[in-house]
Amino acid sequence: MLKADLHIHTRYSMDCQTPLDKIITRCQELGINCIAIADHGTAEGGLEMQKIAPFKVIVAEEILTTEGEIMGMFLKETIPSGITPQEAIKRIQEQNGLVNIPHPFETIRGSSLKNGTIDTIAEDIDLMEVLNSRSPFPANTNKARAFAVKHGIPGIAGSDAHSIHEIGNAYMEIPDFNGRDEFLKAVARGKIFGKRSGIFVHLFSSWAKVKGKLLKKG
Repeated sequence: MLKADLHIHTRYSMDCQTPLDKIITRCQELGINCIAIADHGTAEGGLEMQKIAPFKVIVAEEILTTEGEIMGMFLKETIPSGITPQEAIKRIQEQNGLVNIPHPFETIRGSSLKNGTIDTIAEDIDLMEVLNSRSPFPANTNKARAFAVKHGIPGIAGSDAHSIHEIGNAYMEIPDFNGRDEFLKAVARGKIFGKRSGIFVHLFSSWAKVKGKLLKKG
């Protein structure tokens, strides 16, 4: 069985400063041997991590569409932000990737995909994040689980870590897999574990965003 955290950010995200090597070390400390690197607006962090990590790495990206974020998984290259949800889905599918909805029905994050949009693209959704450690309200998690069950969508979990100490706050135990098709079967048989990171972890990403802007100016 694999211990998989399926939503981690790296220094390639504009709101995260975590180096790749520190993520690897932390995962090894926690026994995590499968991760999805899902940086904002770029697949580069995942592609780089895949080259150096001693465990399974899924290349993903949180794509900020005109209606909110959609995550592409098993990507080969970056998909640009600012496109429609339908175009994002098309580009993910062109790479033979999986369409995942991160932190669905979240009420405090402006980047979350709008509820009405989720309904309109339901048939194209391959996965839904039913536990995101950065989502503070259980009601939103329950709504995501109910939607996933209603539409027959496998639910997955991730810490959404923007700092080293958040890694592993949510994870899945899944059978080993090779490639996107086996992964879908694995998560359908998997078990979800985890906890909420608390509202204050958002300060880490806010500070990282400010720090990044200051460094660029310097």
